Amino acid sequence: MLFQIKAYLKFLWNSKNEHGVHSPFVFNLLTKCFYDKKSKPEYAILKNYRKSLLQNKNFIEVTDFGAGSKVFKSNRRQISKIASTAGISPKRAELLFRVTNYFQPATILEIGTSLGLATSALALGNTNANVITLEGCPQTANVAQNQLHQFDCNNVENVISEFESFLISENLQSTIYNLIYFDGNHSKKATLAYFDLLLPTINNDSVWIFDDIHWSQEMEDAWEIIKNHPKVTVTIDTFQWGFVFFRYEQKKEHFVIRA
Repeated sequence: MLFQIKAYLKFLWNSKNEHGVHSPFVFNLLTKCFYDKKSKPEYAILKNYRKSLLQNKNFIEVTDFGAGSKVFKSNRRQISKIASTAGISPKRAELLFRVTNYFQPATILEIGTSLGLATSALALGNTNANVITLEGCPQTANVAQNQLHQFDCNNVENVISEFESFLISENLQSTIYNLIYFDGNHSKKATLAYFDLLLPTINNDSVWIFDDIHWSQEMEDAWEIIKNHPKVTVTIDTFQWGFVFFRYEQKKEHFVIRA
């Protein structure tokens, strides 16, 4: 916690809003998407999706996985408790919806479904998109799948798999993901492994979003490596999320933005 407080104070010191941004691409993203205050009908769906989970008092066996798909922790948890402590916040869900709606990605990959709170924002952001979401725990994935169907998020494919195993087994050389949301394993090793495995899937318009980039020194180190990668041109640090772009026409720039 102390590390995150220090990291946040440093973020506040270095951050700016749209008035300090000279890149037209980033300026438009901030003014037309990040800072869009207009109400959207989809926000009510996201709110009801969350409310339904918070009212669900059923218990499930939650399984966490270590390297090589080895189970290292399993315990019974109440769905309402998971929804209240894990997953995306209401404000972040709305931002994720706006980002997806702004870029209109045709193919989306989410690493870490949990109960589908972020998944629903991705699915509603572009209802014509093909959303693939990965979850290691079968019981959690089952709850998310039922929940997504209940709220007509029918453009989602739920995949139960250890994340790295899925990425290795897929033929990623022939796949393009227009948007990837990384929220599955907050360690430097795993984050960089996913980054390297998924690099073949990028094109000029790809948008990558990394969650909890200031969670630990490890995650900050991973973020620095990602920022400096030669294929990365523009990055935006919003403290909780790190946005990564691969646009060849953009000069290499890093932005620290209050969002």
